Amino acid sequence: MLLQRFIEIEDSRIARGRIAQACLCLLLIGGCASGPGQKASQTTPLSDSEQGAVRDIPPRAMTLFEQAVAVMSTGDIVEAQFRFQEFLLQYPDFPGAHVNLAIIYAQNGDDQAAEGSITDALIIDPEHPAALNQLGMLLRRQGKFVEAESAYMRAVAADPDYALAHYNLGVLNELYLQRFDAALLHFEYYQTLIDEDKQVEKWITDLKRRVQANQRTANVTE
Repeated sequence: MLLQRFIEIEDSRIARGRIAQACLCLLLIGGCASGPGQKASQTTPLSDSEQGAVRDIPPRAMTLFEQAVAVMSTGDIVEAQFRFQEFLLQYPDFPGAHVNLAIIYAQNGDDQAAEGSITDALIIDPEHPAALNQLGMLLRRQGKFVEAESAYMRAVAADPDYALAHYNLGVLNELYLQRFDAALLHFEYYQTLIDEDKQVEKWITDLKRRVQANQRTANVTE
């Protein structure tokens, strides 16, 4: 079960649940997600905060943005990257497009370019939840677990209902920081924010068992 959760991901199940509502999910295939239960990939759906960040884009710009997201959702990363770059030439001050580029660069294994795009997004909006979530993922890949936690915590401070950051905090706390109580809290809150994730529910059950076992051990030691 732990090996299933070893690779940090972002949840395509959330993306599928929200795409009908927002029509703006950010989907990646390959280095990205097929769902938290598989942890083999990562997808970042557009959060409510991201929708707020783009609400003042002129109608034509919004159309271009949505077209780029639609291409990204098909897995045509090369074309999607080109479209977001073209979008940013005209509208450079919209952080969501920078975040999408960061996801594409990360999927291609170019963490340096991903970091640059994350930085660009955070310069525009220092409390952008998706940008902070991507920063956490980048720091996790670099083995900077405490710094990754700080980035994720900033994301949930900016948007307490940003499910992906809670999910990633659960993964980070369980697998990398060995804080089972904290992992349990974040996975349980994640479950309240989505319709249902049966795989995460299994992890919650396992974590509860491990937390109880740790508590019994502590009681015996005392």
